[in-house]
Amino acid sequence: MKTINKPPIWFWIIAVVALIWNIMGVMAYIGQAYMTQEALKALPEADQNFYNNTPTWVTAAFAIAVFAGALGCIALLIKKKWASTLLILSLIGVLAQTTYNFFLQDFIPLSGARIIMPIIVVVVALFLVWFSKNSTSKGWIS
Repeated sequence: MKTINKPPIWFWIIAVVALIWNIMGVMAYIGQAYMTQEALKALPEADQNFYNNTPTWVTAAFAIAVFAGALGCIALLIKKKWASTLLILSLIGVLAQTTYNFFLQDFIPLSGARIIMPIIVVVVALFLVWFSKNSTSKGWIS
């Protein structure tokens, strides 16, 4: 029988903030995936080209990243160690999407604020994988 240690309060704070972060990602995905033609036409031409020419695999990577991330955070909150597996899957989705955005696409130059957010997303995804594995090793989740 495995012993479960009581997680500290900051574990819960991180897990809740991470869930909110991933829910915002889910909302961003839904906004992009179900963008109307009117909304698309209101964007600058470079953004329109980006959305119109994004490969299906990138959209799938985005979906995997945000939905696996949200489910992984829920798993953290219910103290299940399969949170790590879901958060690793989310990280893979993040890395696939970021690889496309940084190295393969040339529709929107990434500068200023546009380069900061993808870096933050990668850092958060890496942190959540570490956090879930660390939580498992400390016996906070099983």
